[in-house]
Amino acid sequence: MEIAIMVLCAVQGYLLGSINFGVVVSRVFYHEDIRTKGSGNAGTTNMLRTYGKKAAALTLAGDIGKGVVAVLIAQCIAGWAQHDVSAAISAGYVASIAAVCGHLWPIWFGFKGGKGVAVAAGAILAAQPIVLLGLVVVFFALAFSTKIVSLSSIVAAIVYPILTCLWSLHKGYDVIITTGCAAFMGVLVIWMHRANIQRLLKGTEYKFGQKK
Repeated sequence: MEIAIMVLCAVQGYLLGSINFGVVVSRVFYHEDIRTKGSGNAGTTNMLRTYGKKAAALTLAGDIGKGVVAVLIAQCIAGWAQHDVSAAISAGYVASIAAVCGHLWPIWFGFKGGKGVAVAAGAILAAQPIVLLGLVVVFFALAFSTKIVSLSSIVAAIVYPILTCLWSLHKGYDVIITTGCAAFMGVLVIWMHRANIQRLLKGTEYKFGQKK
């Protein structure tokens, strides 16, 4: 039963994650596919650079929202089926990973999506709001000082499992499961930024506000 519940939580997380709002917004409002524009990424930054603040805001809200919903649904399913808080927490982490994977490789959009930062933020908001607060501080501190969004995302992905481990120890959660899932999500986000890392090393990465 436990395995079946986890599989169900993962499937719903993946399907929700596969609703890529960058693609949806660009197709519905601009009759284009954002993946053919700018950096080719279906995330908030490329939407902002290509279509402006409103399109970026819609994309960000949608991608964060689906991460939140995926985790909450998983926690409800596991909590109802097993009457166990720890099972609900574990199910939320499984759904988080699945939602990020859905965003990276969306079944509805030819398995080509975004980089997973916004949906990961939504999932963390639902599962660990205190940890998200720490990550937000790290992200914006770097974003404002360097004006490089990709660098901020990469560093936040590195810090995420560290904060998760500390928070899990404080709360008495299963550190192996929570930290392991957080590390896996962080690795996924960093992997999707591999091209950005190459540009960072070369000193050619885009800075926010820089002319195209």
